[in-house]
Amino acid sequence: MSIREPHLIPQPRRLAVSDGICVLDEHTTLEAPTGTHTHHLAQHLRDITGLPLPAVPAAAAGEGSRVVLRLTEEQGAPESYRLTTGPGLVTIEGVTEAGLFRGAQTLRQLLGPEAYRRARPGGVPAWRIPAVAVEDEPRFAWRGFLLDVARHFMPKDGVLRYLDLLAAHKLNVLHLHLTDDQGWRLEVRAFPRLTEVGSWRARTKLGHRASPLWDPVPHGGYYTQDDIREIVAYAAERHITVVPEIDVPGHSQAAIAAYPELGNTDVVDTTALTVWDTWGVNPNVLAPTDAVLAFYEQVLTEVLELFPSPYVHIGGDECPKDQWRASATAQARIAAEGLGDEKGLQSWFIRHFDRWLTARGRRLVGWDEILEGGLAEGATVSSWRGYAGGIAAARAGHDVVMCPEHQVYLDRRQAPGTDEPVPLGYVSTLENVYRFEPVPAELTEDEAARVIGAQANMWTEVTENQQRVDYQTFPRLAAFAEVAWSELPAPAERDYAAFERRMTAHYTRLDALGVDYRPPSGPHPWQRRPGILGRPIEGAPPIV
Repeated sequence: MSIREPHLIPQPRRLAVSDGICVLDEHTTLEAPTGTHTHHLAQHLRDITGLPLPAVPAAAAGEGSRVVLRLTEEQGAPESYRLTTGPGLVTIEGVTEAGLFRGAQTLRQLLGPEAYRRARPGGVPAWRIPAVAVEDEPRFAWRGFLLDVARHFMPKDGVLRYLDLLAAHKLNVLHLHLTDDQGWRLEVRAFPRLTEVGSWRARTKLGHRASPLWDPVPHGGYYTQDDIREIVAYAAERHITVVPEIDVPGHSQAAIAAYPELGNTDVVDTTALTVWDTWGVNPNVLAPTDAVLAFYEQVLTEVLELFPSPYVHIGGDECPKDQWRASATAQARIAAEGLGDEKGLQSWFIRHFDRWLTARGRRLVGWDEILEGGLAEGATVSSWRGYAGGIAAARAGHDVVMCPEHQVYLDRRQAPGTDEPVPLGYVSTLENVYRFEPVPAELTEDEAARVIGAQANMWTEVTENQQRVDYQTFPRLAAFAEVAWSELPAPAERDYAAFERRMTAHYTRLDALGVDYRPPSGPHPWQRRPGILGRPIEGAPPIV
């Protein structure tokens, strides 16, 4: 293969290119410290190179080139690494095994797009790598991607594939949106009807909720607990944390359809409810009763057994208060607890689970609506309705993950006009995402430190299969990954033209990975469905 000028994404902090090359071939050996994760990394390097890379200590190394993985005792960010390549030697040094893994992803990019294919028809390759010195570390500790599997179910293999894609872009959090009005996707052994009933809907709205079209085929699916254990373990091998979301007290019709007693039975006949088949904000919310709290405590008990993540997301967004206003049970709870109004009731609900999770050594995360009625003491805020919620939370001393809808909601259309598959809402281009700044300028230095990261959200109301999810997610996720990892200038000063040049090489990597991204020239013919499944809705309210 020919030597390539490095076109790395995300952009490393420091990169120096010098004369010379390093050749990796069937004689190359591997030197690595012992450890479970290092063992996985060694196998990962064998997989991406197609080389045997026998593990030998330095003293036993032969005449061939060497790949050396080394844990250092230096101080540094947990995922920092140094990568040096030169004649006969590749060295990756990391403060942690996670740092070694991130460095391996940079090495993979240096190898070229062939390193992203699962097999090499030409046999055992000889890789020619430019001589480089890279010093790198992430800007943010939380570099997340939300995958909504509730609106449209993605089978387990698709989730594993996305974990590979996140790892290739140095992202480290997969936020799994597991429950919503349109489906419950997690096996809960204490409550089997959540999946027996709640994981299937009879039909599905096609396109935006303004569309008159329906898909009459039942849609559904769920992950068994063994599936989840596999997903979590696969993520851990790639140093990715899987954060589960169990949405309460709104976005709960699938659960209420399975167990009608969870709803506001003194207001609505919940026995008539089914799993919702359209999009938008649903009026059916959980009842604020002790029985409902106990039900979700049992659900979360099983969630904690499956997900070792220190964070558990409980939603808390888009909870209409009409049923609570009309419910004698809800009004009695407001009076008994001295909550003042329905916003206070929502805060009471969130605070309960904040205390419950904290007592078990976990941290609650919620959408910025959890600010309404008073912020739960230990909560982390996902700021999606712009920056205001994140600013308020940071100033109150709470951690924040920035994911404002206008910047990093990937379900939004990527270009003006009507040739997008579903021209939903406002336009969010690749350049728009690249110029996203997670830390608001008005925060002080101490307040800014509360912004622990950023997240891109892929909601799937109008993405009915993996091909469509790919189209919406890429290439914008590559731009987001650079924003979350790299130390970039202020948005207006970022060199987008240089990023585009690096993306030219990155598209070849995505091609090798089989990613059905939106090409720079516009949608492929299969992707153009003007005016069929939706229409441009300027300023349309988001569907979350």
